[in-house]
Amino acid sequence: MTSEQVSGHGAPTGGGTGTLTGSAPPEEGYRRGLGSRQIQMIAIGGAIGTGLFLGAGKAITKAGPSLILAYALAGAVIYFIMRALGELLMYRPVSGSFSEYAREFLGPFFGFVTGWTYWLFWVVTGITEVTAAATYVQYWWPAVPQWVSALVFTLVLYGANLISVKLFGELEFWFSMIKVTAILGMILIGAGVLTLGFSDAGETASVSHLWADGGFFPKGVGGTLMTLQIVMFSFLAVELVGVTAGESVNPAKSLPRAVNTVPWRIALFYIGALTVILSVVSWTAFEPGTSPFVAAFAKIGLPAGAAIVNFVVLTAALSSCNSGMYSTGRMLRDLALNGQGPKAFTRLTANGLPLLGTTFSAALMTVGVWINYQWPSKAFDYVVSFATISGMWAWVMILASHLRYRRAADRGRLPESTFKAPFAPYAGYVALGFIGLVVVLMGFDPDARVSLYGAPVWGAGLVVAYFTIKARNPDTFESGSPR
Repeated sequence: MTSEQVSGHGAPTGGGTGTLTGSAPPEEGYRRGLGSRQIQMIAIGGAIGTGLFLGAGKAITKAGPSLILAYALAGAVIYFIMRALGELLMYRPVSGSFSEYAREFLGPFFGFVTGWTYWLFWVVTGITEVTAAATYVQYWWPAVPQWVSALVFTLVLYGANLISVKLFGELEFWFSMIKVTAILGMILIGAGVLTLGFSDAGETASVSHLWADGGFFPKGVGGTLMTLQIVMFSFLAVELVGVTAGESVNPAKSLPRAVNTVPWRIALFYIGALTVILSVVSWTAFEPGTSPFVAAFAKIGLPAGAAIVNFVVLTAALSSCNSGMYSTGRMLRDLALNGQGPKAFTRLTANGLPLLGTTFSAALMTVGVWINYQWPSKAFDYVVSFATISGMWAWVMILASHLRYRRAADRGRLPESTFKAPFAPYAGYVALGFIGLVVVLMGFDPDARVSLYGAPVWGAGLVVAYFTIKARNPDTFESGSPR
């Protein structure tokens, strides 16, 4: 397949592929093994992770009830990002997704940087999540060494990703089902406590907790703004549905439906859950290192609550690592197909799976487990912060690519998408400004600031790599270069 490029003035140098017909370019070689049911749960699961189950505890202590507003604002921005991605997916559904779109609409350099940065994001995320999963296992079996559990999880998920894309989809389906069931259960139990007054929390539970204990903004507006990094981290991976485009059975139907579920997912799983929790338990009772779900279950008086949440958080971590195994292999293959990565990564198994790319990424995740074993947890937190920066880069590329596509489509140079993003292009500018604000605020957070130092180093390395490859093979980054 040839990547159609857009010239510096926004005009395409080659024709677009046109309106989505439901079939992927045959040169990609992937199998369409992800059904609508799996795509829907991948989309839902991508918005529910450890950022909600654990990270929200720290955010509550910083912002109090106003954290609900932070999630609402960030959720609106995420919806704008996903609708922009949805329009691009209907224009041309490829597994390279936003890396391909950055290459087509912003130029080969941005495609190169986006592909490798998103790959790094999932490797780093995989390292953090598989190690976190190993620590959750110690809740039940403290005698089991952490590295043993981490190694077992890595090997099992690696093996599952090499069997078939359908198995990956099934794992994500059930991982997501567990997370969804847990949140819905918490909401229903909390609503019962508030309306019927049962359990140990029945006498004190009240929606007045949202404003009675220091007000809705107990730490001021500044405290609310400082939680935006944690909030945005919670939403990382919501864009993963775009990577599944080349392997969806019916992308023309399943992808728009998955994107359109973003508002109610955020409203229910984040805003709804936090509203109930902060009504049952005052925000002053939470601690940074404790899951708000665990604290709420303890206040209600359910002794099994901690074990239930620990199991749910374990599945959330495994889900994230499973997604990392899936996406890293596809990103490496897309880079290799465009001459921007080792050619060996282009090979597929008989089942249409990128074996070497997935293996290489899984091996790095295993090395990460060892690194985490050797160094203090503070360095581990810094790595998570860097994952946030690299993940937001993908969002910026989605928005920028969409703005260029929309300009070309409005001028009649490319076909109109069948799934137009609302409020474009203004929504795109608002979303870019919001992400810029988050990056600025990260500079005021000592734990997050280190990622702002690491990002330029990674960027400089990519610049050197880009011009080195280009000097050795100038045709690699030319418009219309063969994949």
